[in-house]
Amino acid sequence: MTHNMIAILDLGSTQSARIAREIRALGVYSEIHPHDIAPAALKALPGVAGIILNGGENRVVEGAPVEVDPAVYDLGLPILSVDYACEGHPADLPAWPENPRETLDAFVEGLNVERNWNMENFIAAQVEQLRAQIGSRKVLLALSGGVDSSVVAALLLKAVGDQLTCVHVNHGLLRKGEPEQVVRVFRQEMGANLIYVDAVDRFLDKLAGVSDPEQKRKIIGAEFIRVFEEEARKLEGIELLGQGTIYPDIIESGTKTMKAVKAHHNVGGLPEDLQFELVEPLKYLFKDEVRAVGKALGLPDSMVYRQPFPGPGLGVRCLGAITRERLEIVRESDAILREEFQNAGLAGKVWQYFTAVPDFKSVGVRNHARCFEYPVILRAVNTVDAMTATVEQVPWPVLLKITDRILAEVKGCNRVVYDLSPKPVATIEWE
Repeated sequence: MTHNMIAILDLGSTQSARIAREIRALGVYSEIHPHDIAPAALKALPGVAGIILNGGENRVVEGAPVEVDPAVYDLGLPILSVDYACEGHPADLPAWPENPRETLDAFVEGLNVERNWNMENFIAAQVEQLRAQIGSRKVLLALSGGVDSSVVAALLLKAVGDQLTCVHVNHGLLRKGEPEQVVRVFRQEMGANLIYVDAVDRFLDKLAGVSDPEQKRKIIGAEFIRVFEEEARKLEGIELLGQGTIYPDIIESGTKTMKAVKAHHNVGGLPEDLQFELVEPLKYLFKDEVRAVGKALGLPDSMVYRQPFPGPGLGVRCLGAITRERLEIVRESDAILREEFQNAGLAGKVWQYFTAVPDFKSVGVRNHARCFEYPVILRAVNTVDAMTATVEQVPWPVLLKITDRILAEVKGCNRVVYDLSPKPVATIEWE
């Protein structure tokens, strides 16, 4: 089915993602597009019923303010202009109000569109689209066991069944016990065709000495693709690659008027000579929508509400150049943090929590003697769409218990600190 859609043209606003989510909450699908999209391409968007010109503080690019093509006004589509006026076309609003829902609701009501955006309709439409794209061909899916790839697996299983082969790569950057859990859940409980690949040494050797976060992400992303290419060559008829790309991955990778926050391994890290056609059924969904799809598909809460985990895994939590020693400190301290959050009833309350270890040491005292060891950073944040985040106010006794355990049980660590930075200005991950 075709959903009605509102197109948001990004003219430098920092609110585009928030506005897109607000519109979807009103039951109408929305997408963010660059300000210079051709009017004909804009008109041709499936189901487009209205346009929002979303101006803002990042409107100046290379010394000049960006403009939409004046022909956009001649498309015959209703337009809401916010913080953007030109060509005898004044802005409807000088800026978004603190709560834009009423303004957006009035705009949507004036479009006279069906408010049919929900996850049940999305699943029905996506299954139809997947079957049309895939046909009788076979798909290879990178299955990390995280929320995004798990929901992709469930969608593909519903759409094409045993045409799907899942590959779980242990790159040495997973959390404690995760490779074993992924194999158990997806082979035994979901009945998926699953190939397990032990590539720990291969990845860590490639990453040795690399400290730049963007370079680490690209190495990990490119090496993932190489592993899949090798596995595909062992199979017959693999032409497509499934990925758990979601909308914030694309948004945070940047546009002309939206500065890149960071490159995502499944957006900016793919090799140019990729041999697969991509299958990305979630690439226009926000994180809360992905979870809702998982619930609608019948996935268990333990999977749907699993801790978010970056594609590069602990590679972006072992800050700077990755070493096996610090990687193990991250893994062990993270396991303690997760266990104590579970014990304290915080596991289902806090959206994301993890540890990170920087590439420097601090002086301390152990066994009445000077020691020079690594600090561990604790981070716990709450968010809806991963575009903004607030810091969880963890009870002091819980933080003290976590600290005591890490200092006593994790070899090579002599200091624990708690990160109090919201997003923005900070990001959720450190790299």
